[in-house]
Amino acid sequence: MPRALKNPLPDFRFELEAGAPARFVCGVDEAGRGPGGGRGGAAAVILDPADTPPGLNDSKKLDAARREALYAALQASARIGIGEASVEEIDRLNILKATMLAMTRAVAALGLVPHFALIDGNRLPALSCPARAIVKGDALSLSVAAASIAAKTVRDRTMCELARAHPGYGFERHKGYGTAAHQAALLRLGPCAAHRSSFAPIRKMLSPAA
Repeated sequence: MPRALKNPLPDFRFELEAGAPARFVCGVDEAGRGPGGGRGGAAAVILDPADTPPGLNDSKKLDAARREALYAALQASARIGIGEASVEEIDRLNILKATMLAMTRAVAALGLVPHFALIDGNRLPALSCPARAIVKGDALSLSVAAASIAAKTVRDRTMCELARAHPGYGFERHKGYGTAAHQAALLRLGPCAAHRSSFAPIRKMLSPAA
């Protein structure tokens, strides 16, 4: 018998179980849950099984150039919805609730109500269709992998825009994550409006006595 692959590529089995291709099944994933700066993002993707770009995978396993190329291919072949949660919403609601909100908005942005949604992770956002949570879904489901690529690509682009609006922090490089360079910029410049004040490192800088 052939040996099972240690790290198999995502496939279409979850979509088939949900009724695709006769039914619209979307994959949903988020980007930007962990950083201390920038909006949170999410994407929902309905693939065309007859025109699915080769090479779809968990966005974390792809470099930026490959993600950009695959996102362009998805824009030409798939239905994509993008959702965001603002920094203000993240600080007011908390990051988990804001992430769920971004996912809800991404599905709503598809322009149709899918028959079923496959959600990366172990929680379900509020949706108007049935859904299934899949832990590590971006490495298992082609639709969720496509959503992870779309969410990551769009959010990275917004972080580059943020870098132009708030120069000196290096958002275009670290994308808001707590790298040494980002920490050094925070110490030098202090937090800006793009930073999430509810995140502990930023909160401590804004209220050092707290």
